[in-house]
Amino acid sequence: MLKSRLTRRLVASVSIGSLLSGISYASETTATRTHPLHVAHKAKAPATAAQMATRSAVVRRRAVVEREASGSGDAVIVTGTHATNRRARDSSSPITVFSAQQLQATGELNLASALARVDPSITVSALGNDTAALTSSIRMRGLAPNEVLVLVDGKRRNITGNMADGSTPVDLNMIPANAIDHIEVLRDGAAAMYGSDAIAGVINIITKKSSHGIHTYAQTGANAYNGDGWQYQVGADGGVKWGNDGYVHISGQVYHADHSVVSNRKTYDHRWSKGDSWDPNSNKIESTPEETRENLAINWGKGITEGIQTYGLITYAHRHAEAYENYRTPSTLPEIYPYGFSPLETIEENNFQANLGLKGGNFLGFNWDLSTLYGEDDDDIGIKNTYNANYAKIYGWSPTTTRAATYRMSQWTTNLDLRRNFNIANLVPMTLAFGGEHRLEMYTIKAGNAASYLEGGTSGYAGISPVSAGTWQRNVWAGYIDGDFHPLKKWDLDFAGRFEHYTDAGNTETGKVTTRYDVTRRIAVRATISNGFRAPTLAEEHYSSLSVSPTGVSGTLGANSSAARTIGASKLKPERSTSVEGGIVLEPVDRFHISADVYQINIRDRILSASNIVGQSALDAISLAGVSVDSSDLSLSNIKANYYANAASTRTQGLDIQADYRLPLHRYGNLNLSMMLNLNRTVVSHVNTNIFGNAFANAQTRTNIQSYPRSKIVLNAHWDVGKWSVNVRENRYGSSKSLMTYEDAAPSSLKYSNTIWYSFENTPVWTTDLQVGYRVNSYWRATIGANNIFNMRPRVVSPLTNYLGPKIYDSGSTLSIAGGYYFARIDASF
Repeated sequence: MLKSRLTRRLVASVSIGSLLSGISYASETTATRTHPLHVAHKAKAPATAAQMATRSAVVRRRAVVEREASGSGDAVIVTGTHATNRRARDSSSPITVFSAQQLQATGELNLASALARVDPSITVSALGNDTAALTSSIRMRGLAPNEVLVLVDGKRRNITGNMADGSTPVDLNMIPANAIDHIEVLRDGAAAMYGSDAIAGVINIITKKSSHGIHTYAQTGANAYNGDGWQYQVGADGGVKWGNDGYVHISGQVYHADHSVVSNRKTYDHRWSKGDSWDPNSNKIESTPEETRENLAINWGKGITEGIQTYGLITYAHRHAEAYENYRTPSTLPEIYPYGFSPLETIEENNFQANLGLKGGNFLGFNWDLSTLYGEDDDDIGIKNTYNANYAKIYGWSPTTTRAATYRMSQWTTNLDLRRNFNIANLVPMTLAFGGEHRLEMYTIKAGNAASYLEGGTSGYAGISPVSAGTWQRNVWAGYIDGDFHPLKKWDLDFAGRFEHYTDAGNTETGKVTTRYDVTRRIAVRATISNGFRAPTLAEEHYSSLSVSPTGVSGTLGANSSAARTIGASKLKPERSTSVEGGIVLEPVDRFHISADVYQINIRDRILSASNIVGQSALDAISLAGVSVDSSDLSLSNIKANYYANAASTRTQGLDIQADYRLPLHRYGNLNLSMMLNLNRTVVSHVNTNIFGNAFANAQTRTNIQSYPRSKIVLNAHWDVGKWSVNVRENRYGSSKSLMTYEDAAPSSLKYSNTIWYSFENTPVWTTDLQVGYRVNSYWRATIGANNIFNMRPRVVSPLTNYLGPKIYDSGSTLSIAGGYYFARIDASF
């Protein structure tokens, strides 16, 4: 009877739906340690797709047994190493593996937010400005989103065409979350292994490849304390066999979220006077966007001849999102909007990537992998509920909805990778890997409709003019070599080197040395030294945009444009970095694991948004970009222009600590406890000057480089007992500081000052999350939960720095402005 029950549990566990039946904490934990020396070093032909699927099922069965028997498990990793069968706990670099169950247990419907809840080194901005509110971006160790490399199944993911948080990052939310088996997070400089962008670390998303089972789910929730922000997501994924040796796995989901608007007595508009016909809470700019998104992934693999198989992954996502701009009072355009109006900035985004590959073994003794992928992100930026009054005076009409700009970023990448295990002089085991890469990158900016940019542009967001439009491209050629040695049984030593040639940024050579020594079965030390390289993205060189507020204008000009050169811009250079890291891995007692790593990352010529240029020179530069601004009703001190520049050199120092313990409670189930901590500090070590000899970065810019929390702690407890599971999480967001601009409520001597700022600090905040799940039967599971139960929010800024009154929170905060979120979820697995 007991054996029959166990068999049924194992069968259920390898279905697609079992991935969501509970939580498996695979963050560098292991029941049995497998040393690389225990792996055969003779090259073998790769398994067929069917064999791989079968082995994957066996691994999952074994993981279930190990978790039930010993309370711990460890994941085999493919990130940060070319060796095979390397486990996260045995890695020479700090790597954490997050399972699909852990991500689901956060209650977050967006992948970026879920990852930020479980990994303290990763943060997301709680509120973006303008188009940045429409695209998700993440930071690792406080560095820019462009300094984090995102891979999907080991292949480079294409970046967005829209600028967000000062970068054109990979938008994780455009990847269907239910297509993910697990995520490997490498916290180490890895440019020598993967190329440009891998300065802060690497996120490698591993997709599901099962050939059986169907899983469906539905989740809905809302921001309970606001009474808005309703969200829902429905999805399904499943696999089928393709012939005798192949599989096809399809995943899809649909997501929607309403606006969540911050509205209370502290958001009253400064322009409101007693007796005015409009509501002082009409300005809804302090809100999250409304968004609807559809995601699809098709994953396959099949043998085509003996020892050779084909594989592929196609992903597609569409997003429509709308973000509020500042409210315009009824006196602005009474004949068109007698009750006032709030322009809405919109995005219609289509993102797709197609990966095709062949891999095999025994080519002169080497395993090989040949792949090509094409990815593209198209963004139509629009403005609705708006008007161009000056345009209407000349042409007799103005649209109220128009397309303001189109940004398109595409990448075509081809890779050849070879790997072989052998012994040097029959004494030293070694893994040798080498390969090459070619990448074609293309970036296009299309001008908006004429009414969006002529005669001062539409209210809220002015369109891109033909002067700033264009198409640019470059080629990237790269080659790498990596040798992983074991001079001694307990000593791992890895050397990696890479050469890259950019047709617009020149040549670079990067290298990395990584080592690990297992002092005892319970103690190991590890260290890394590397240098890195990040070429400026085509968007950083050419992106431009213009925001039109009720009392001012703010423009971002392409760094390589003639308009930007008039205010000091120069051609962008690559960033260059040097990283040093050292750590210790401990297992003081069985089932208790600790790792601690300190690091320092020096970045030279870091690409940042340069200090704002204010006044007539800014107005002239914006006009040179093809947009004429009617400044008759505007203060010159509130007309600003900037661009991206190699503004400064920085030094980032920090500490990562991870600990986990599994406590078997026997008939009362099992309790998994974990703690993760990131301490981080970035300082500016040098400031560069523009072509006029003026500093690119002022005091405000230098402070805003670290506008994210200097510390973050994630404490988690997960209890499984019978059909019930309970998960409790505590997140602590540390303090962050910024220098804020004095706005309209400040004295005239300080208003919009570019030399004097208000010092503001977001104080530390603890948040509490709770999730309770119940398995109804082998098919159905129900979950209810709440994030941020006690409705903690960022600290409110001073009215002196609160433009127009409604922006009561610092835009750099990583704590959600929407407060507590309550949800319910149903899963069904067949």
